[in-house]
Amino acid sequence: MNYIGIDLGTSALKLLLMNEQGRIINTISKEYPVSYPHPGWSEQNPEDWWTAVSTGIPQLLSGFDPSSVKAIGTAGQMHGLVTLDDQDAVLRPAILWNDSRSQPETDYLNEVIGRDKLNQYTANIAYAGFTAPKILWMKQNEPDLFKQIKKIMLPKDYINYRLTGAFSTDYSDASGTLLLDVKHKRWSKDMLKICDVREAQLPQLYESDAAVGTLKPDIAEQLGLSPETIVCAGAGDNAAAAVGCGAVHDGQCNLSIGTSGTIFIATDQLKNDEQNSLHAFAHANRHYHLMGCILSAASCNQWWMNSILNSDDYEAEQQKINEEHLGRNNVYYLPYLMGERSPLNDSYAESCFIGMSMSTAREDMTQAVFEGVAFAIRDCLEAAKKQGVVITSTTVCGGGMKSTLWRRIFANVLNIDLKLPATVQGPGYGAAMLAAVAAGEWNSVEQAADQIVTMKETDQPEPELAAPYEKRYQMWHQLYPSLKESFRAMGDLR
Repeated sequence: MNYIGIDLGTSALKLLLMNEQGRIINTISKEYPVSYPHPGWSEQNPEDWWTAVSTGIPQLLSGFDPSSVKAIGTAGQMHGLVTLDDQDAVLRPAILWNDSRSQPETDYLNEVIGRDKLNQYTANIAYAGFTAPKILWMKQNEPDLFKQIKKIMLPKDYINYRLTGAFSTDYSDASGTLLLDVKHKRWSKDMLKICDVREAQLPQLYESDAAVGTLKPDIAEQLGLSPETIVCAGAGDNAAAAVGCGAVHDGQCNLSIGTSGTIFIATDQLKNDEQNSLHAFAHANRHYHLMGCILSAASCNQWWMNSILNSDDYEAEQQKINEEHLGRNNVYYLPYLMGERSPLNDSYAESCFIGMSMSTAREDMTQAVFEGVAFAIRDCLEAAKKQGVVITSTTVCGGGMKSTLWRRIFANVLNIDLKLPATVQGPGYGAAMLAAVAAGEWNSVEQAADQIVTMKETDQPEPELAAPYEKRYQMWHQLYPSLKESFRAMGDLR
């Protein structure tokens, strides 16, 4: 039997075909655009996602027996607001996870409703990227459209709805809406009342490895698959990536450096961060996790390379960095291109370089971008340590972790081992694994991960680099607090 994993990313859809031994036998990618209609806004057309899926799956299966596909799993970008009317038509472009327009609504939730109550209702506080503030923004700014909402769903759930007709979501993705009572795994009646949402407008909740339905006959025919093909609930991209990298047991960690960056710590029990600097969410393995998320990670390097250096030769730029300069760079970079989430929760935070002089070279700034992203993840790691979490190693995934140099910098900034899985298709691989569990290939997510996830290599911290990077991190860590009020003032001038 074979299984399809769907990774609905921000810039592209990635599809993979996995066999029953856990080996990936084919992959394809389909890009689609992101719209930025105003500063701080980020939107996509859900129809673009469906077009990518509906054209991509037949291409994925070209040369393979479609009847061998037993189940499909979907992982997707979290927090996005997708709204449908009573005819199942999309009401407006989806508001994405990195959209910061709802900062006033976020402030209302945190300051008026209160962090303590939000923590009680959901185990989290409000962030501008979460779904609930987006709903309040739509109610305030698009009241006519708000009144037409029949269904509210997350990006990957829209794909599952088109595939099966099942109005469903899973606990890991639902955790990021700020509408879920994470501790009790149910929609929070208090939050629904605050957001003026009825429970009937929200999808039915499932565990990630649970089957939500089978393909609709017309969709099965369109895709060339059997209408008996199972579709499971799937997971948010970070939870699915953790599954795909094997981070499914208590205390295991996964670091993902893609458009955004996350540090993901699996926990058997819900750990409520008293400062709410980390997210306390459900995991795709029927347990929980802590997660720190920075909004701009590999996207910082992409911005620096494409928009500033006008180059797409990433390897050549990295080769210019002097080996002896690692841990000794005098240029610092704050990676807040889209504001920042963990642990700052500040949509006004700005990106900047500091520490330049007449001797500063192009490669110093490239190195500073790599280091700045690593330092921001270190901030999240420090927040986890305050919860009593002890981390000595982490698995890694995402496009940024393809860079040997960047992995080396991360290992020394975090001062922990970085383990690179043999299969680097984190979210899509995890989604296929969830599908296989739903179809009975394995009895549990843990069993699947233990049997098929293996490591290819490990990057270990080097004492001679970890020590100077510790000093550089402590200096970097002082920059944001010093600039915080200036960032807000700069935002007011726009």
